[in-house]
Amino acid sequence: MVKIKRILLIAPSEMTLTPAFDRAYAVTCATGAILHIVAFDYVQALAVAGLLDHDAMAQAREGYLQVHRHWLEQQARFQRCVGMQVTTEVVWAKSSLSNVLEYVNDFLPDLVIKDTHYVPALDRAFHRPLDWRLLRECPTHLHLVTSARHPKPVKILATIDLSHLEELTQGLNDRILDLASTLAASCGAALHLLNVSRWTEVSDAPMSVPTDSLDASLRDAIQDAQQEAFDALAERYCIKDTRRHSLTGIPHKVIGHFAKQNDFDMVVLGAVHCHGHGRFIGETAESILNRAPCSLMIVKPLPLSNH
Repeated sequence: MVKIKRILLIAPSEMTLTPAFDRAYAVTCATGAILHIVAFDYVQALAVAGLLDHDAMAQAREGYLQVHRHWLEQQARFQRCVGMQVTTEVVWAKSSLSNVLEYVNDFLPDLVIKDTHYVPALDRAFHRPLDWRLLRECPTHLHLVTSARHPKPVKILATIDLSHLEELTQGLNDRILDLASTLAASCGAALHLLNVSRWTEVSDAPMSVPTDSLDASLRDAIQDAQQEAFDALAERYCIKDTRRHSLTGIPHKVIGHFAKQNDFDMVVLGAVHCHGHGRFIGETAESILNRAPCSLMIVKPLPLSNH
Protein backbone atom coordinates (compact mmCIF):
# COMPACT_ATOMS: atom_id res chain seq x y z
CA MET A 1 0.00 0.00 0.00
CA VAL A 2 1.08 3.56 -0.69
CA LYS A 3 1.98 5.73 2.29
CA ILE A 4 0.36 9.14 2.61
CA LYS A 5 2.66 11.17 4.87
CA ARG A 6 2.34 14.74 3.62
CA ILE A 7 -0.90 16.39 2.46
CA LEU A 8 -1.12 19.85 0.93
CA LEU A 9 -4.46 21.68 1.04
CA ILE A 10 -4.75 24.57 -1.40
CA ALA A 11 -7.24 26.82 0.36
CA PRO A 12 -9.31 29.44 -1.46
CA SER A 13 -8.20 33.06 -1.27
CA GLU A 14 -11.46 33.92 0.47
CA MET A 15 -11.37 33.41 4.23
CA THR A 16 -14.10 30.80 4.26
CA LEU A 17 -14.33 27.12 5.14
CA THR A 18 -15.05 24.91 2.13
CA PRO A 19 -15.63 21.17 1.53
CA ALA A 20 -11.90 20.73 0.80
CA PHE A 21 -11.11 21.71 4.41
CA ASP A 22 -13.45 19.03 5.76
CA ARG A 23 -12.07 16.35 3.44
CA ALA A 24 -8.45 17.33 4.15
CA TYR A 25 -9.02 17.15 7.92
CA ALA A 26 -10.77 13.77 7.65
CA VAL A 27 -8.13 12.19 5.40
CA THR A 28 -5.28 13.63 7.48
CA CYS A 29 -6.79 12.25 10.66
CA ALA A 30 -7.47 8.84 9.08
CA THR A 31 -3.99 8.43 7.58
CA GLY A 32 -1.94 10.05 10.35
CA ALA A 33 -0.31 12.36 7.79
CA ILE A 34 0.82 15.92 8.39
CA LEU A 35 -1.29 18.63 6.78
CA HIS A 36 -0.02 21.91 5.38
CA ILE A 37 -2.56 24.53 4.31
CA VAL A 38 -1.58 27.24 1.84
CA ALA A 39 -3.70 30.12 0.59
CA PHE A 40 -2.68 32.23 -2.39
CA ASP A 41 -3.93 35.78 -1.89
CA TYR A 42 -3.43 38.72 -4.21
CA VAL A 43 -5.37 41.98 -4.32
CA GLN A 44 -4.92 43.80 -7.60
CA ALA A 45 -5.85 47.17 -6.11
CA LEU A 46 -3.05 46.94 -3.54
CA ALA A 47 -0.57 45.90 -6.21
CA VAL A 48 -1.54 48.88 -8.40
CA ALA A 49 -1.33 51.26 -5.44
CA GLY A 50 2.21 50.06 -4.84
CA LEU A 51 3.28 51.60 -8.13
CA LEU A 52 2.58 55.03 -6.62
CA ASP A 53 3.72 54.50 -3.04
CA HIS A 54 5.72 51.34 -2.50
CA ASP A 55 6.19 51.73 1.27
CA ALA A 56 2.51 52.44 1.94
CA MET A 57 1.49 49.50 -0.23
CA ALA A 58 3.90 47.14 1.53
CA GLN A 59 2.46 48.16 4.89
CA ALA A 60 -1.13 47.77 3.68
CA ARG A 61 -0.33 44.42 2.08
CA GLU A 62 1.31 43.11 5.24
CA GLY A 63 -1.69 44.18 7.32
CA TYR A 64 -4.04 42.48 4.90
CA LEU A 65 -2.01 39.26 4.87
CA GLN A 66 -1.77 39.27 8.65
CA VAL A 67 -5.54 39.12 8.91
CA HIS A 68 -5.61 36.17 6.54
CA ARG A 69 -2.76 34.42 8.37
CA HIS A 70 -4.56 34.84 11.68
CA TRP A 71 -7.78 33.39 10.26
CA LEU A 72 -6.02 30.39 8.70
CA GLU A 73 -3.98 29.75 11.83
CA GLN A 74 -7.16 29.79 13.90
CA GLN A 75 -8.61 27.01 11.74
CA ALA A 76 -5.42 24.98 12.20
CA ARG A 77 -5.49 25.51 15.96
CA PHE A 78 -8.88 23.81 16.19
CA GLN A 79 -7.42 20.70 14.51
CA ARG A 80 -4.26 20.67 16.61
CA CYS A 81 -6.51 20.38 19.66
CA VAL A 82 -7.52 16.91 18.46
CA GLY A 83 -3.93 15.83 17.84
CA MET A 84 -3.46 16.68 14.18
CA GLN A 85 -0.18 18.10 12.84
CA VAL A 86 -1.19 21.18 10.85
CA THR A 87 0.86 24.10 9.51
CA THR A 88 -0.29 27.10 7.49
CA GLU A 89 1.02 29.77 5.12
CA VAL A 90 -0.48 32.64 3.17
CA VAL A 91 1.41 33.57 0.00
CA TRP A 92 1.12 36.96 -1.72
CA ALA A 93 0.63 35.64 -5.24
CA LYS A 94 -2.08 34.77 -7.72
CA SER A 95 -3.26 31.17 -7.67
CA SER A 96 -1.91 30.64 -11.16
CA LEU A 97 -0.75 27.29 -12.48
CA SER A 98 2.93 28.27 -12.30
CA ASN A 99 2.68 29.52 -8.70
CA VAL A 100 0.75 26.47 -7.52
CA LEU A 101 3.11 24.03 -9.26
CA GLU A 102 6.16 25.81 -7.85
CA TYR A 103 4.72 25.47 -4.36
CA VAL A 104 3.84 21.79 -4.88
CA ASN A 105 7.34 21.04 -6.17
CA ASP A 106 8.89 22.76 -3.15
CA PHE A 107 6.67 21.08 -0.55
CA LEU A 108 6.69 17.61 -2.20
CA PRO A 109 3.35 16.35 -0.86
CA ASP A 110 2.01 12.84 -1.38
CA LEU A 111 -1.44 14.29 -2.02
CA VAL A 112 -2.76 17.72 -3.06
CA ILE A 113 -6.34 18.59 -2.06
CA LYS A 114 -8.31 21.44 -3.58
CA ASP A 115 -11.93 22.51 -4.08
CA THR A 116 -13.07 22.10 -7.65
CA HIS A 117 -14.82 24.98 -9.38
CA TYR A 118 -17.50 24.82 -12.04
CA VAL A 119 -16.55 26.72 -15.19
CA PRO A 120 -19.17 27.43 -17.90
CA ALA A 121 -18.57 25.82 -21.28
CA LEU A 122 -18.15 29.21 -23.00
CA ASP A 123 -15.33 30.16 -20.62
CA ARG A 124 -13.65 26.78 -21.12
CA ALA A 125 -13.64 27.39 -24.87
CA PHE A 126 -11.30 30.36 -24.43
CA HIS A 127 -9.01 29.17 -21.64
CA ARG A 128 -8.26 26.10 -19.60
CA PRO A 129 -9.36 26.51 -15.95
CA LEU A 130 -6.83 25.87 -13.19
CA ASP A 131 -8.42 22.54 -12.20
CA TRP A 132 -8.10 21.19 -15.73
CA ARG A 133 -4.48 22.32 -16.02
CA LEU A 134 -3.59 20.83 -12.63
CA LEU A 135 -5.15 17.56 -13.73
CA ARG A 136 -2.50 17.41 -16.46
CA GLU A 137 0.45 19.12 -14.80
CA CYS A 138 0.30 18.40 -11.07
CA PRO A 139 3.19 16.00 -10.41
CA THR A 140 1.48 14.16 -7.56
CA HIS A 141 -1.94 12.74 -6.76
CA LEU A 142 -4.65 15.41 -6.91
CA HIS A 143 -7.95 15.34 -5.01
CA LEU A 144 -10.57 17.74 -6.39
CA VAL A 145 -13.40 18.07 -3.89
CA THR A 146 -16.94 18.82 -4.99
CA SER A 147 -18.63 18.32 -1.63
CA ALA A 148 -17.96 16.70 1.70
CA ARG A 149 -21.33 15.30 2.71
CA HIS A 150 -19.22 12.54 4.21
CA PRO A 151 -15.90 14.25 5.08
CA LYS A 152 -14.45 10.79 5.69
CA PRO A 153 -15.56 8.93 2.55
CA VAL A 154 -17.93 5.99 3.01
CA LYS A 155 -17.91 4.62 -0.56
CA ILE A 156 -14.94 4.82 -2.95
CA LEU A 157 -15.00 3.82 -6.62
CA ALA A 158 -11.67 2.90 -8.23
CA THR A 159 -11.91 3.07 -12.03
CA ILE A 160 -9.26 1.33 -14.10
CA ASP A 161 -8.47 1.36 -17.80
CA LEU A 162 -7.56 -2.00 -19.31
CA SER A 163 -7.71 -0.76 -22.90
CA HIS A 164 -4.16 0.62 -23.11
CA LEU A 165 -0.87 -1.19 -23.17
CA GLU A 166 0.72 -1.38 -19.72
CA GLU A 167 3.93 0.33 -20.85
CA LEU A 168 1.87 3.24 -22.20
CA THR A 169 0.25 3.93 -18.83
CA GLN A 170 3.31 3.19 -16.66
CA GLY A 171 1.55 0.83 -14.25
CA LEU A 172 -1.27 3.28 -13.64
CA ASN A 173 -3.95 0.70 -12.79
CA ASP A 174 -1.89 -0.61 -9.88
CA ARG A 175 -1.24 2.94 -8.72
CA ILE A 176 -4.98 3.66 -8.78
CA LEU A 177 -5.75 0.60 -6.69
CA ASP A 178 -2.82 1.20 -4.34
CA LEU A 179 -4.10 4.66 -3.47
CA ALA A 180 -7.79 3.73 -3.46
CA SER A 181 -7.23 0.72 -1.19
CA THR A 182 -5.05 2.78 1.18
CA LEU A 183 -7.75 5.44 1.49
CA ALA A 184 -10.51 2.85 1.88
CA ALA A 185 -8.60 0.98 4.61
CA SER A 186 -7.68 4.20 6.44
CA CYS A 187 -11.20 5.64 6.30
CA GLY A 188 -13.11 2.38 6.76
CA ALA A 189 -14.78 2.92 3.38
CA ALA A 190 -16.24 0.34 1.02
CA LEU A 191 -14.01 0.00 -2.06
CA HIS A 192 -15.59 -0.83 -5.42
CA LEU A 193 -13.78 -1.50 -8.71
CA LEU A 194 -15.05 -0.51 -12.16
CA ASN A 195 -13.77 -1.14 -15.68
CA VAL A 196 -15.60 0.26 -18.70
CA SER A 197 -15.03 -1.73 -21.91
CA ARG A 198 -15.34 0.43 -24.96
CA TRP A 199 -11.89 0.99 -26.46
CA THR A 200 -9.04 -1.41 -27.03
CA GLU A 201 -5.43 -1.36 -28.12
CA VAL A 202 -4.53 -2.97 -31.43
CA SER A 203 -1.02 -4.46 -31.78
CA ASP A 204 1.70 -2.10 -30.49
CA ALA A 205 0.30 1.06 -32.01
CA PRO A 206 -0.55 3.86 -29.57
CA MET A 207 -4.08 4.14 -30.91
CA SER A 208 -7.49 2.88 -29.95
CA VAL A 209 -10.45 1.71 -31.99
CA PRO A 210 -14.06 0.94 -31.08
CA THR A 211 -14.37 -2.72 -30.17
CA ASP A 212 -17.63 -2.83 -32.16
CA SER A 213 -15.62 -2.46 -35.38
CA LEU A 214 -13.52 -5.56 -34.70
CA ASP A 215 -14.11 -9.09 -35.91
CA ALA A 216 -16.37 -10.90 -33.44
CA SER A 217 -13.80 -13.53 -32.49
CA LEU A 218 -11.08 -10.92 -31.98
CA ARG A 219 -13.44 -8.75 -29.95
CA ASP A 220 -14.35 -11.72 -27.74
CA ALA A 221 -10.68 -12.55 -27.23
CA ILE A 222 -9.90 -8.96 -26.22
CA GLN A 223 -12.86 -8.86 -23.83
CA ASP A 224 -11.79 -12.17 -22.28
CA ALA A 225 -8.25 -10.87 -21.82
CA GLN A 226 -9.54 -7.69 -20.21
CA GLN A 227 -11.81 -9.69 -17.89
CA GLU A 228 -8.89 -11.88 -16.81
CA ALA A 229 -6.78 -8.80 -16.07
CA PHE A 230 -9.72 -7.22 -14.21
CA ASP A 231 -10.24 -10.30 -12.04
CA ALA A 232 -6.52 -10.55 -11.31
CA LEU A 233 -6.39 -6.96 -10.10
CA ALA A 234 -9.54 -7.40 -8.00
CA GLU A 235 -8.12 -10.54 -6.38
CA ARG A 236 -4.79 -8.85 -5.66
CA TYR A 237 -6.55 -6.07 -3.75
CA CYS A 238 -9.09 -8.38 -2.06
CA ILE A 239 -12.13 -6.72 -3.61
CA LYS A 240 -15.32 -8.73 -3.09
CA ASP A 241 -17.21 -10.09 -6.09
CA THR A 242 -20.22 -7.91 -5.23
CA ARG A 243 -18.02 -4.82 -5.50
CA ARG A 244 -16.56 -5.64 -8.93
CA HIS A 245 -18.26 -3.96 -11.88
CA SER A 246 -17.58 -4.45 -15.60
CA LEU A 247 -19.68 -2.20 -17.84
CA THR A 248 -19.69 -1.12 -21.48
CA GLY A 249 -20.17 2.30 -23.04
CA ILE A 250 -18.43 5.66 -23.33
CA PRO A 251 -16.17 5.73 -20.25
CA HIS A 252 -16.82 9.22 -18.85
CA LYS A 253 -20.58 8.88 -19.27
CA VAL A 254 -20.70 5.40 -17.74
CA ILE A 255 -18.46 6.36 -14.80
CA GLY A 256 -20.39 9.56 -14.10
CA HIS A 257 -23.77 7.82 -14.23
CA PHE A 258 -22.62 4.82 -12.18
CA ALA A 259 -21.03 7.00 -9.48
CA LYS A 260 -24.13 9.17 -9.19
CA GLN A 261 -26.60 6.27 -9.17
CA ASN A 262 -24.65 4.43 -6.48
CA ASP A 263 -23.94 7.45 -4.26
CA PHE A 264 -20.13 7.29 -4.19
CA ASP A 265 -18.19 9.89 -2.22
CA MET A 266 -15.06 9.64 -4.34
CA VAL A 267 -14.04 8.37 -7.78
CA VAL A 268 -10.38 7.41 -8.18
CA LEU A 269 -9.11 7.50 -11.76
CA GLY A 270 -5.86 7.98 -13.61
CA ALA A 271 -4.20 10.49 -15.89
CA VAL A 272 -0.78 10.37 -17.52
CA HIS A 273 1.18 12.33 -20.10
CA CYS A 274 2.84 10.15 -22.74
CA HIS A 275 5.32 12.61 -24.21
CA GLY A 276 6.90 10.09 -26.52
CA HIS A 277 3.61 9.60 -28.33
CA GLY A 278 2.40 13.18 -27.90
CA ARG A 279 -0.75 12.06 -26.16
CA PHE A 280 -2.54 12.46 -22.89
CA ILE A 281 -4.26 9.46 -21.37
CA GLY A 282 -6.71 11.23 -19.14
CA GLU A 283 -9.48 12.43 -21.42
CA THR A 284 -11.97 10.52 -19.27
CA ALA A 285 -10.90 12.49 -16.19
CA GLU A 286 -11.15 15.75 -18.12
CA SER A 287 -14.61 14.87 -19.40
CA ILE A 288 -15.87 13.96 -15.94
CA LEU A 289 -14.32 16.97 -14.19
CA ASN A 290 -16.80 19.69 -15.03
CA ARG A 291 -19.85 17.53 -14.28
CA ALA A 292 -18.34 15.42 -11.54
CA PRO A 293 -20.98 13.38 -9.68
CA CYS A 294 -18.72 13.43 -6.61
CA SER A 295 -15.16 14.30 -5.61
CA LEU A 296 -12.38 13.06 -7.91
CA MET A 297 -9.01 11.60 -6.97
CA ILE A 298 -6.63 11.91 -9.92
CA VAL A 299 -3.79 9.37 -9.73
CA LYS A 300 -0.45 9.97 -11.43
CA PRO A 301 2.07 7.30 -12.46
CA LEU A 302 5.57 7.01 -11.07
CA PRO A 303 7.99 9.47 -12.72
CA LEU A 304 9.86 8.00 -15.67
CA SER A 305 13.46 7.05 -15.00
CA ASN A 306 16.13 9.31 -16.46
CA HIS A 307 18.23 6.29 -17.36
